[in-house]
Amino acid sequence: MAVCRPGDNDRMSSPTALIRPAARADVPAIVGLIRELAEFEHLSHLLEATPKKLAEHLFGPRPVVEGLVAEVGGELVAYALYFTNYSSFLTKPGLYLEDLYVRPAQRGAGLGRALLVRLAAEANARGYGRFEWSVLDWNASAIAFYEKLGATVMPDWRICRLSGAALAQYGAA
Repeated sequence: MAVCRPGDNDRMSSPTALIRPAARADVPAIVGLIRELAEFEHLSHLLEATPKKLAEHLFGPRPVVEGLVAEVGGELVAYALYFTNYSSFLTKPGLYLEDLYVRPAQRGAGLGRALLVRLAAEANARGYGRFEWSVLDWNASAIAFYEKLGATVMPDWRICRLSGAALAQYGAA
């Protein structure tokens, strides 16, 4: 399978896969993949994703997220959603990967690596200072995959989150 490299066109093709920016027509399929990811992560009870909501954030008047998709045989089998964050220490923007999901039947074919390489190239092309993401501590295969690519799993950092009622309470204060 071909791998995206810096300087490749927006489309990466091979006999088996195509990686490209997400299009509005992809939104229902991406939401289906998000549902699969929620099931895999045992978080379906938190899922509120709908095609309408995702389309607004990807393609509305003020997009806040970008996406890549991978197709095999005309079917979307993987996606990555990402956005710009900021490092005050580096005084540079960064790229934050919110989701990377490859359907189980397609894992091991290089799609996850190709998506990560494509995103790293994008961060470099934009002059960003870093490329970051989170991984669940129980997902040993993902951790090993990321470390094999050269990523550092930050052992001293924990994610903090306000959501739902707590967000509403503190947001109203």
